[in-house]
Amino acid sequence: MEQLLGQFSLGLFILQTILFIGLVLLLKKFAWKPILDAVNDREEGIKNALLSAENARKEMQNLQADNQRILQEARLERDTMLKEAREIKEKMIADSKTEAQAQGLKMIEQAKAAIEGEKNAAMAELKAQVSNLSISIAEKLLKDELSNKETQTKLVEKMLGDVKLN
Repeated sequence: MEQLLGQFSLGLFILQTILFIGLVLLLKKFAWKPILDAVNDREEGIKNALLSAENARKEMQNLQADNQRILQEARLERDTMLKEAREIKEKMIADSKTEAQAQGLKMIEQAKAAIEGEKNAAMAELKAQVSNLSISIAEKLLKDELSNKETQTKLVEKMLGDVKLN
């Protein structure tokens, strides 16, 4: 029985490993690429905004007051965009991790339920076989015991004596 459980645990481990690898591949294909694309697009937008700010500063070098104002606005915008990009990236990563963990736990619970069901079915089948075997043995013993008339009479007398005693 222990050897059977050892093989079953190994099979379960292999199944869970395959499911986990599949989950990681699915996340890589469907979740990581959009996240990275969004971050790269955002970074490219930020770079473009920085280049525009730099070009504007060069063009407005004659007007120092306007130049300071434009640079300050560009820096604030860049910082805000970077902060927003970081927050979005962190939120997306956290959401993906949470969802992956939830799905992993759900898969583990389903596997546990399936294992419990299989175990219960095996136990029921084992009980049925044991009861059939016990009935068969009892039937053979009774046939042998009751095969001759003298043994039957002794058995009936013994049972009647037991009934009167009770």
